[in-house]
Amino acid sequence: MKTIRCIAIDDEPMALLVIEQFCRRMGGLSLETFSEPHVGLEAIQRTRPELVFLDIRMNGMNGLEVARALPNGCSLIFTTAYAQYALDGFDLDAVDFLHKPFAYDRCVRAVDKALQRIEARVKTDSPEVVTLKQEYSNVVVPVEEILYLEAMENYTKVYRRNGKYILSRSSLKRTFELLPADRFLRVHKSYVVALSQVAEFSHAQLRLKESSSIIPIGRTYAEVFLQRIRQGDETPPGAPSERG
Repeated sequence: MKTIRCIAIDDEPMALLVIEQFCRRMGGLSLETFSEPHVGLEAIQRTRPELVFLDIRMNGMNGLEVARALPNGCSLIFTTAYAQYALDGFDLDAVDFLHKPFAYDRCVRAVDKALQRIEARVKTDSPEVVTLKQEYSNVVVPVEEILYLEAMENYTKVYRRNGKYILSRSSLKRTFELLPADRFLRVHKSYVVALSQVAEFSHAQLRLKESSSIIPIGRTYAEVFLQRIRQGDETPPGAPSERG
């Protein structure tokens, strides 16, 4: 059985403990918990979990704000003591709304609904191809052919390994969301790259194996890029040493 990646955000430690215990009891769920909404949202945007448990009334950032910033593909379960937010939750396409304090059986039903949605999404969206809008037609592109993406105002250039590119009518953010999160990474406000294609890199720029283009690495993206690239089985040629 595939393990489902989950993140829970709640500013009450006891509430996070309950969710953690319930997820462990259900099995098949890998959970990270965050008590600070901003930190939790950053983790969600970086790792793209399949399921998010989210409180609504929290210090620092309202859960509805967090929900509006979730990447496409995240199934959402609200967990809150305030029933009046239920309508807002469903307007944001939440899978379910757990009213605190909720019992284990009620949590199981909510997670089951989320799993059904996740399974349906997997069946309808092939992870090996993406469909891009170009002019007035749709172009199906194998994921393995994509080298990198470049933002062009409200359009995106999708560069392929054959040296050609597609000018997609979608924004960089939307195009990036179509790609597998474990294989592609945003390295600059205007660029997304295929991690397997990185040939050389420094803290400020990189070069891909099948392209002569030099791609900048934004300062706010550098730390995550270096962490991700070093998680691979092999270190690309030209990579800085751990001491550098």
